[in-house]
Amino acid sequence: MTDWTSNANDVLTLRLVHTDHATSSEDPIATPFHPRFTYPIFGDEEKIYGYQGLVVNLLFSSGSLAMCLNIQSTARLPASTKDDIEGILYKFIPSDYLKNETDFKKRVQDDAISFRPCGSLIYSYSRPSLLHLPKNDKEYNLKDDPGYQDSIFEVYHNKWDTPGFLNLHRRMQIFILLYIEAGSYIQEDEDKWQFLVLYERRRRRGYPDTFHFVGYCSMYPFFFWPDKVRLRLSQFVILPPYQNQGHGAHLYTALHQHVMATPSIAELTIEDPSEAFEDLRDKTDLKFLLRLTDFIKEGYGFEERYEGKGKERFVIGGKLGPPADKVWVETWRKKLKIASRQFDRLIEMLILRKLDPVNEGGLRAFRLQVKERLYRFNFEILVTLDEKERKEKLEETFQSVIDGYQVILSLIG
Repeated sequence: MTDWTSNANDVLTLRLVHTDHATSSEDPIATPFHPRFTYPIFGDEEKIYGYQGLVVNLLFSSGSLAMCLNIQSTARLPASTKDDIEGILYKFIPSDYLKNETDFKKRVQDDAISFRPCGSLIYSYSRPSLLHLPKNDKEYNLKDDPGYQDSIFEVYHNKWDTPGFLNLHRRMQIFILLYIEAGSYIQEDEDKWQFLVLYERRRRRGYPDTFHFVGYCSMYPFFFWPDKVRLRLSQFVILPPYQNQGHGAHLYTALHQHVMATPSIAELTIEDPSEAFEDLRDKTDLKFLLRLTDFIKEGYGFEERYEGKGKERFVIGGKLGPPADKVWVETWRKKLKIASRQFDRLIEMLILRKLDPVNEGGLRAFRLQVKERLYRFNFEILVTLDEKERKEKLEETFQSVIDGYQVILSLIG
């Protein structure tokens, strides 16, 4: 019996297209990739019916994200019985997508010359070129080409009324559906939204710089008494070709620096973060705190340095305790504009980082500090349990939290 059903996650193929180099098809960022989720588009079962040998190519000009849709199959059922793939996708992508690959290639070529990011540049960092292309059966690094320079990555701040941004957002928002579980489109009539968009800027001597979309995040400000706002991070996505390279940490850092530099923002909060994003956030925040000389000196009660055979000079008595000085903690939290629960967790990790395992008094004070926070955070659940069950549940949660902290601490050194 012929199977006319296809897995939408497998057959939907995405690719960033550019013209940077004669062999750009071998560029890692031009490598085809697939979505994590398609249920917002093709339904809960993530299936497409009525085709064999199906490939749905959704191509993006790597700068402007102009789209080209190409649907191929080896066999298909009559129109009345098969899924209308283009009709389904039409509801989720801008109507100006192209279907003619010749027209799309011309658009990509035009973008290479004329496309520039919209918005205000607020953050940048550099990296060696991502391109490592095979040439004559040998590894060929474009850094060896005297015409190429290292890539610069730039973050641009945008709002709905930023010239050119609305059209860009209508193209890039599909990545929210495809890579964020339970992700959804935001309403354009809610005018307070803000966005940070990350691009790779490639430089080649004698040619115009080219820009390539890496990812973005969206934020929404809420009133914070009496005269400020609390900025909530809502969506955060880095495209697969750029994942696991530290770009997410840089985008988050750019966001935090934006918050710190904006007097009207009181603090940064996160809306329902995924486990992966929580890990990214924890690592980035901890590294940030460890670079704050005054904070670390006050917290640990010493200036961190290494002497002799790698032994650290350590003086007990800093503000981190344990237990941590609550007034000191709150003063720094407000100064750094980090949400209360997140800052409490960071403080706990910093204490654990230096906690002497044979110091019974310190261990007891630390355990009580963490359990007090956990009790407050989970009060509505714990209060329904009897005393024995409550203590057991609290201890179980405490151990789980400490295990998670140890993982994060092992990653930052």
